[in-house]
Amino acid sequence: MFDGITFSTGGYSAEFGQALSSVLLLNTIDEPDQNKTDIGIMSVGATLGNTQKWHKSSLSVNASYTNLAPYLMLYEDRNDWQKPFEGASGELVFRQKLNSGLLKLYAAFDATNFELIQEDINITEGVKFKLNNNNMYFNGSYKGILSDNWSLSSGLSYTYAKNKLGIIDNTIDNTENSFHGKVVFKRRFNNRFKMNIGTEYFATKFNELFESSTIQETPLGFKNNISAVFTEADLIFSNKLALKAGFRGEYSEIFKQFTVSPRISIAYKTAKNSQVSLAYGDFYQQPNSDILKFNQNLESQQTSHYILNYQFNSEGKIFRAEAYFKKYDNLVKYDTEFPIFSSEYSNLGDGYSQGIDLFWRDNKSFKNLDYWFSYSYLDTERDFRNFPDAAVPSFVNNHNFSVVGKYWIDSLKSQIGMSYAFASGRSYTNPNETGFLNAKTKPFSNLSLNWAYLLSPQKILYFSINNVLATQNINGYQYSNTPDVNGNFNRRALRPAADQFFFVGFFWTISEKGTDNQLNNL
Repeated sequence: MFDGITFSTGGYSAEFGQALSSVLLLNTIDEPDQNKTDIGIMSVGATLGNTQKWHKSSLSVNASYTNLAPYLMLYEDRNDWQKPFEGASGELVFRQKLNSGLLKLYAAFDATNFELIQEDINITEGVKFKLNNNNMYFNGSYKGILSDNWSLSSGLSYTYAKNKLGIIDNTIDNTENSFHGKVVFKRRFNNRFKMNIGTEYFATKFNELFESSTIQETPLGFKNNISAVFTEADLIFSNKLALKAGFRGEYSEIFKQFTVSPRISIAYKTAKNSQVSLAYGDFYQQPNSDILKFNQNLESQQTSHYILNYQFNSEGKIFRAEAYFKKYDNLVKYDTEFPIFSSEYSNLGDGYSQGIDLFWRDNKSFKNLDYWFSYSYLDTERDFRNFPDAAVPSFVNNHNFSVVGKYWIDSLKSQIGMSYAFASGRSYTNPNETGFLNAKTKPFSNLSLNWAYLLSPQKILYFSINNVLATQNINGYQYSNTPDVNGNFNRRALRPAADQFFFVGFFWTISEKGTDNQLNNL
C-alpha cells in the first residue's frame, strides 16, 4: 500500500502464473496474541489445536481426523462403500522475531484413503475404485531489513505427494517431489520510487508406475526445472495515482524455452475509501503431469490478462468489482478421449475468457448481522484437450451467485447462519443430438442452515444442514457406449453422493483471556 493506494493483481494468478509480488502462503497466517487450546468433537471426526506464545516467538499446532463410517451407518448415500472415507491432517506454524527480521516456518501433512464401487452404465457390476493419498508440505520464509534503504524477502518450500489408485484391475502409483525457492531484494529510493528484483527456482520430479492384468508394469515420469528472474518498480506520482510495472523472464529446462512476461498495473484513488485500477500481464503455465508424463515435446501454454478493478473499503463495508478479459494461446490438444501414451499432442489450442466478479460484505449497517454476497459471470470458449472445435468447457458455469449471512441473537446466546448458492447449468455432450457439448444440465441450487449455541463463552454446540430443501442437483450425465434397438443412447444422471448432509459438533477453547471461542470460524 502506498499513500492509501493498494495494487490489485485481480485474476492474475487464477489460472496461469503468479502475481507480480507473490508471497508464500505462510505470510497470510495471523500472529497469535495468547496461549490457547482449541478442541472440536464432531459427528465426522475431531480436531485439536494448541498455540504457545513467548516474548519473541510462537508455536501453533493443529490436527484433525475425519471418518465417515459412523455417519454412513445412520445416513447412507448413493455410493457402495467398501471402505468409507478416512482422513487425517495436521499443521505446525513457528514464528521467531530476530533483531532485524522475522522467520516463519510452516509444515503440514494430510492422508486420505477410501474404497468404493461406482455405478457405471456400461459396466453392470460397477467400477471398483480406491485411493490412498499422502501429502507433505514445508514452507519457510524470512523477511528482514538489510539497511536504511534495502530489505530482503526470501522463502523456500518442499512438497511431497504420493497417490496410489486402484481402478478395476489397474493400479496407478505416482509420486511427486517439488521444490521452490525465491529471493527478493527491495530498494527504496524515496517515498515515490521503490524497486524489487528477485529470482526463483522450481524443481519437480514426477514418477508413475502403471500396472494391470494385461499390461506389464509401465514406468512414466519427467523432471521439470524452471529458473526465473523478475523485477518490478513502484512509482508514486501523487497521493492519488500510482504505477507498478515489471517483467518476468523464465527458462524451462524441459522445453528448452525462454519466455518474457511484461506486467503493469496502475491505480487511482477516487475517494477516501475507494480506488480503481487497471492491469495487464502475460503469464506462462506448463502442462500438468497427466500430459507431461507421456510427452515433453511441447511448449508452455500462454495467457494475456486485461483487468479493470474497483474497490471500496470503509468501516466494516467492502465492495469489489472486477471486469476481465483473458486470451489463451498454445493450449495443449490431443486426439484421444483421454491423454495416453499413443496420443498425438500439440500446442495448437487457443481460447478466451471474459466476465465480471462482484463482492459485497457488510457487518455494520444492521446490528448483530454480518452478511456478504458474490456474483460472477463468465463467458468462455476454448479449443483444447480433445475438443474438435472451440466450445464452452463442461466445468464452466456462466453464472454463479452466493449469499452468506450470520445473525447473533443475544437472548438465545446463538448465532444463526444461512448460505445459498446458485450456479447455471454446465455443458455436456448428448450423443442423441448432433454437435459437441450440445446440451446443458439444469441449474445448481443449495440452501444451507446452521446454528451455533454458546453453552458458555468458550464452549459452542454447533448444528448444520447442507441443502435443506434436498434439491436434486445433477452434475452431468453418462451415456451408454452403444445405442439400444431404437438407436438411442441411454444415460444415467451423475448426482452428488448425498442430497443432504447433517453435521453436529462441539467446540471448546481454553485460553488465558477466558473469552475466546471458535465462533468466527463457524
